[in-house]
Amino acid sequence: QAQLAESGGGSVQRGGSLKLSCVASGFTGDSVCLAWFRQSPDNEREALTTIHSSGTIWYADSVKGRFTVSRDNAKNTLFLHMNNLEPEDTAMYYCAGYATMRTYCSPDRHHYLWGQGAQVTVSS
Repeated sequence: QAQLAESGGGSVQRGGSLKLSCVASGFTGDSVCLAWFRQSPDNEREALTTIHSSGTIWYADSVKGRFTVSRDNAKNTLFLHMNNLEPEDTAMYYCAGYATMRTYCSPDRHHYLWGQGAQVTVSS
């Protein structure tokens, strides 16, 4: 059974940096899409970045240039480095994944299995 487990997160001041990690296990298939989403109160869960097994990456405009996603396929681990954080980045951050036969990942949240989430709080 596929599972995802995040670690990291926490509190930081505006302009600071944080790193999230996620161990993804149990996915079977030709390729695995991994992604980071976030959700703040009263907002829908939004996709931030996706990364395909092949290394193809997509970023949402809201984080492009500030967040960097990477994955270690040998260790089934996904990372999110977040720089220049703003109070608007405060949210619960979720690691997500799904197995696919396609060469690209969808940012549609309905495709994904979720981790438990990690809180990120940015103060002004």
